[in-house]
Amino acid sequence: MSPSIPASATEKRPTGDLADMRRIVADFPGPDLEAAKATAAREAVLTKPAGALARLEEMTQWLATWQAKHPPTVEHPRVAVFAGNHGVAALGVSAYPAEVTKQMVLNFTSGGAAVNQLCKNADADLRVYEMALDQPTADFTKEAAMTDAECARAMAYGMTCVEPGIDLLALGEMGIANTTSAAAMAAALFGGSGASWAGPGTGVHGAQLQKKAEVIDLGLQRHRDSLSDPLKVLQCLGGQELAAITGAVMAARMARVPVLLDGFATTCAAAVLYRIDPHAIDHCWVAHCSAEPGHRRLLAAINRTPLLDFGMRLGEGSGAALAIPLFRAAATCHSGMASFAEAGVSEKS
Repeated sequence: MSPSIPASATEKRPTGDLADMRRIVADFPGPDLEAAKATAAREAVLTKPAGALARLEEMTQWLATWQAKHPPTVEHPRVAVFAGNHGVAALGVSAYPAEVTKQMVLNFTSGGAAVNQLCKNADADLRVYEMALDQPTADFTKEAAMTDAECARAMAYGMTCVEPGIDLLALGEMGIANTTSAAAMAAALFGGSGASWAGPGTGVHGAQLQKKAEVIDLGLQRHRDSLSDPLKVLQCLGGQELAAITGAVMAARMARVPVLLDGFATTCAAAVLYRIDPHAIDHCWVAHCSAEPGHRRLLAAINRTPLLDFGMRLGEGSGAALAIPLFRAAATCHSGMASFAEAGVSEKS
């Protein structure tokens, strides 16, 4: 599938508030144990030693469990990239100016970004969702990044990317200064200071990295009375694109679509749900470990092992898109291999 034209966040979005979002999380469906059982039964009779395909077998089981069907498929994957701007970008926390967000969205549209090429390679549909790029979030060192309604609206908009027919959803982001928001969220969700979570992002070092850590600490201090609630963490410290990713993860769970998470910022958006309920992101697989230092620490906090560890730090869904062919390979092996009986191969004595 060739990448499609980006969708605009100016389209009509569902509305609601954060209380609505909490109710949705409480109603999440659990794993489909019958599909998992059917997958394990077929795996046991395929022409290979037990466990010989190792993580591919684990990936197949996960796909079936969260697609709620056997055999699982990866025939209609989608890569959804959400783009948003952040008020804290004006504080000098990034190596690039805020206008780069819009410029990169245009690059996605014209097919010139890395994620475009990776989607072609994966035969995946690409959608890019602009989150009101001319209206950045508020500076979270002075006030909440979003109001309750704005945060809920962004989450609801993110839910719209989960359309009928998709069988695997890869999520990514684009937003100058969003590693600052992500690091602030991680600190609020799992403890620590700006210095312990801030990383180079687009390439800041030295005094600029120290400034980034200070901005995070200011945000944590400003909103300290609200940070016991994970959704308030998202509202106060996050971004519109991060809230949309959280919403997309929620909608995917309700629609029985497994999710591949990209790097640090995307994983932080999903971690909001983990802090509400550790099982709320069981349908998510972290595609790769970013070179952003906080990502490895975050993965330990949410007890996730990434599929790939290539030292990538691009964002834009690149690591998640790269992982799609591996999940397709897992599903294809499972459904296409012959059983011992079909192939006339003797089983282990």
